[in-house]
Amino acid sequence: MIARPDKDTPPPTPIGRVVATELKPATPHQFHFWTATETSIGIGAIVKVGGDGTGEAGRVVYGVVTDGFAYSDLATPLHDVVGAEGDPTRAAAPTTRQEIRYWTAAVLRQTPEEPLQPVPLGQVYLAADADVAQALRMDTFLYSATPTAIPIGLYTSAGHEAPVYLDADFLLGPEAAHLNISGVSGLATKTSAVEFLLGSIFAHFPAHKGRIAALCFNVKGPDLCFLDQPGDLSDEDRERYQRLGVPPAPFERVRFYAPLKADGVNLNTLRTHPDLVSDVEPLTWGLQEVVDFAEVLLNKDDIDAKADAFIDFLRDRVLGRTFDDGFGGTHRVQTFADLDRLFRSIFDGLEIASGGRSGSDTWRTHHIATIRKVRNRLLNISTRCKGLVTDDGPSSDLPWKEFTDRTVYVIDIANVDPLGQDLVFARVVSKLREQLERRELGVDAVVVFVDELNKYAPGDGSETYVKKMLLDISERGRYLGMALFGAEQFRSQVHRRVVGNAGTQLFGRMDMDELATPGYQVLSPATKSKLATLPIGELMVRHPHFTQPIFVRFPKPPVLRGRDGVGRFPPAADVPFEDAVVRQLVRLDRRVRPNQVKDLIAEREQDDVRRALAAVRHTRPDDVLAYFRKVLGSRVVPAPALPQEQHAVPPLHTISDEPY
Repeated sequence: MIARPDKDTPPPTPIGRVVATELKPATPHQFHFWTATETSIGIGAIVKVGGDGTGEAGRVVYGVVTDGFAYSDLATPLHDVVGAEGDPTRAAAPTTRQEIRYWTAAVLRQTPEEPLQPVPLGQVYLAADADVAQALRMDTFLYSATPTAIPIGLYTSAGHEAPVYLDADFLLGPEAAHLNISGVSGLATKTSAVEFLLGSIFAHFPAHKGRIAALCFNVKGPDLCFLDQPGDLSDEDRERYQRLGVPPAPFERVRFYAPLKADGVNLNTLRTHPDLVSDVEPLTWGLQEVVDFAEVLLNKDDIDAKADAFIDFLRDRVLGRTFDDGFGGTHRVQTFADLDRLFRSIFDGLEIASGGRSGSDTWRTHHIATIRKVRNRLLNISTRCKGLVTDDGPSSDLPWKEFTDRTVYVIDIANVDPLGQDLVFARVVSKLREQLERRELGVDAVVVFVDELNKYAPGDGSETYVKKMLLDISERGRYLGMALFGAEQFRSQVHRRVVGNAGTQLFGRMDMDELATPGYQVLSPATKSKLATLPIGELMVRHPHFTQPIFVRFPKPPVLRGRDGVGRFPPAADVPFEDAVVRQLVRLDRRVRPNQVKDLIAEREQDDVRRALAAVRHTRPDDVLAYFRKVLGSRVVPAPALPQEQHAVPPLHTISDEPY
């Protein structure tokens, strides 16, 4: 349980007094107060009204400053011109004029909350730690027997710092869920904020809520490629970490995944430095994974209902089964090469069967034009996404069986074709959702971080499969324990249901054109001006417990930033084929000796080596080298050709145990 602040503190000194006029009265949701000319408060400051300054007696009202004005006793500007005798360079006016600061504050909370009344005309005080907790309703989840508080940053005003917490039930579910962060590129520190928040969640996720993990899609550059490497922190940042109770250390458990390049052995990632690349696991998929998510990869403008029906037929009746093509040939389709042979058999069989006659342009009720269209689209995928999608051999499917508590899983798809990025996102999230539904994932909650929502869930444009999945997560993910952390530059251009379902919203430095859109009209002009000039490391937070936006400052993440990581660990050039194979086998089994592997694959066809390597990754045997030798030693023997009149297509291969 988090300790309450000490109550034996001296009463604070008032800084101002509430004032209500006929034109600007105090209301239950807004009030005005004046202060002396020299004051330490500003836009975003939290203040308290009433209760003799200690909050122990009478009605107490908490508010946040949203606007400010400066007043003097001048009726018009002309009076000042006359007083200065028309000379604006005069150092001082002949008569000292009365001057005040006049502030507008939005009500955060009233105690007691009923009956709801206008703000009383009392003295105004700066909020202390206990006042901040009361004003933001954090006391309901901060001081309970089972606290659910997650530090998000420090409220800073007038030299005072107070921790600000989010409610885990409203951040990660089940009461509400999801987080959205907006801001201009490079200055809003969106990725840094998510990195700090993930560390805070791992440190403070309530034990009674179970275990948690995070899945991050790295979609641009090296942003998330060095989460396990320590970054440079200042003494000020370390003090803030101590104040928030978050360890200033990089993530202890991080697992990286990346597709292969077109050569099938080198990894397609910027984390290829010799000291780090061994921690990156290849991500490779085959025909089955592509067909399962064909709707992601195939353009709906080209693929109609007839093509969808034929793809369903392939998925349900053909893939992974022994299949008779109707022309005397038997096939077992497991790879793109197998599928191509089936298509060729169908086309050849239809051509021979027609004999120049009409009426033989369908196969199993599917028109030949539809079959050709599907063939062209499917086989093109293995070319566009080469490396991620293999056209032969077994695939790795998903590289994890279950998640580990407090572990970050990073999938690096920054250098992958957009078509491949869609496939990775759709397949990974779908499998996570299935495992969460069956309670087989190993954790109770998963944070899914997706950057560039302007691209993946735009407010306009066609309905893509990825957009539908993001909408589904934002609307139903909290019931499963899946929380979407999304980031974008322009919130107004993201689908309304994605940002609208985010229970917590963060705003970094914003562009003035973006602030002029209708979605920001609820903010005061002064708040907008502050948002447009926010320094790095400061955010505006909206949370279900906060009735008004609050500005907080978070410390620099204790991990190595992407661009700094590339400088410290420069990516290595692609290694030769043999060395790449050795590296992957050694990653699977440290007992493997490089010379043994090189002697084994010498003078072998690279395609055979790739297939054997894919089989090892897929099977994960206890003795990697022995299994690799066995698979590589299996000889590819062409099946005997059948007579032409049978119109048969031989199967891809049969395996014998005879070595080369």
